[in-house]
Amino acid sequence: MKQIIATIKPFKLDEVREALTEIGLRGMMVTEIKGFGSQSGHTEIYRGAEYQVNFVPKIKLELVVPDDQAEEMVETIARSAQTGKIGDGKIFVLDVDQAVRVRTGEMNEDAL
Repeated sequence: MKQIIATIKPFKLDEVREALTEIGLRGMMVTEIKGFGSQSGHTEIYRGAEYQVNFVPKIKLELVVPDDQAEEMVETIARSAQTGKIGDGKIFVLDVDQAVRVRTGEMNEDAL
């Protein structure tokens, strides 16, 4: 099993979710986060005063899928989240040793 962690722009969430659902995703966790990468934030003007925004709002997606679905999920996230502009996000793929469905006690891929 693989855990996929992706950070995307907030307005891309629905598009990414729909694309993942179409290829068979059964569930994911979504968290609103703030962070910075190579863009290191940006400058905004509020009521005539300029100020530095050091952390940019992002959405973090976390999903665990069978090994044979991981590559397709990553490609789908990358394709549907892309705007071509700085700050589109990142995707990380990690190995998962064990999964347990708390309600039933099902293990590993059966728990997904």
